[in-house]
Amino acid sequence: MAVIGLEQESQGVSDTVSSGRADESQPVPATPSHPAQLRALRIRRQRILKSVILLVVLAFLLVPLMAMMLFTVRQPLSGQWGVDAWKAIFTGSGDSLGADMSILWQGLGISLGLCVVTVVLVLALLVPVMVITYLRSPRLARVVEWVSTLPLTIPAIVLVVGLGPIYRWLSADVLSTNPIWLCFAYTILVMPFSYRALAVGMRSIDMRTLAEASRSLGASWPVLFVRVLLPNLWQSILSAAFIGIAVVMGEYTVASLLGRVNLQVALYQLGQSNSQISTAMALLALVFGVVLLVVLDLVADSIKRRRNK
Repeated sequence: MAVIGLEQESQGVSDTVSSGRADESQPVPATPSHPAQLRALRIRRQRILKSVILLVVLAFLLVPLMAMMLFTVRQPLSGQWGVDAWKAIFTGSGDSLGADMSILWQGLGISLGLCVVTVVLVLALLVPVMVITYLRSPRLARVVEWVSTLPLTIPAIVLVVGLGPIYRWLSADVLSTNPIWLCFAYTILVMPFSYRALAVGMRSIDMRTLAEASRSLGASWPVLFVRVLLPNLWQSILSAAFIGIAVVMGEYTVASLLGRVNLQVALYQLGQSNSQISTAMALLALVFGVVLLVVLDLVADSIKRRRNK
């Protein structure tokens, strides 16, 4: 009986092993994969992440602007709502609010004049020098870049300490104390930003090939510069000009420490008598900068469309 039981157990084990081998020999169905669904899920997650980042950035930018807007239409002490500050700006009369609007218009006019003169000086200085170095002396391009971007490493207050004695001498012996002469200091401040904008445009085109082709067709250097290179650099020149305008319109340190008046100094002085008008004008200056960027984008798109045609 024991022998028979052992035989039955061995037979059962052999049957189990054989069945296991049979199961192993049979193909196991593969788990179905859905790459299209995974790709759609990944794209959906990326869109959600981009939307969240965009909302956070917009909130970071818009919340201060909304706070400024609310401050201009709501009285800080009484809590009453009104648009008296905006009326004072657009009518040019702030006597009812105890504000002298003449200092504001004086500072705005000076800043606009400084924008024009500074942009002209920066472009007249950088564009010819950069074109010559790119075409004739590529080794000097690094030197020009280093000199042009050097003001980024110098704080504005240090720059004022160096320019103070020069401006005192110029005001006393050569020039007057007119704030328009701040254009020389602003040219130094604007130069790094304008250089970067111009460098991007010059690196995007093959200026050397254009110059060689134009010279081989008999074009002189002035004709090459005006009729060949400048049209191809028009977009970068506009970028440099608009960046310069934005920097000059927002500059405060140099003008204040040198005892001159511009828009930001006028806003500070106006804020001592009526902070609502000062905040409203600062908000308008920010909107002006945004409009400049939008105009730059539209002009760049129109130039690209004309080139594609």
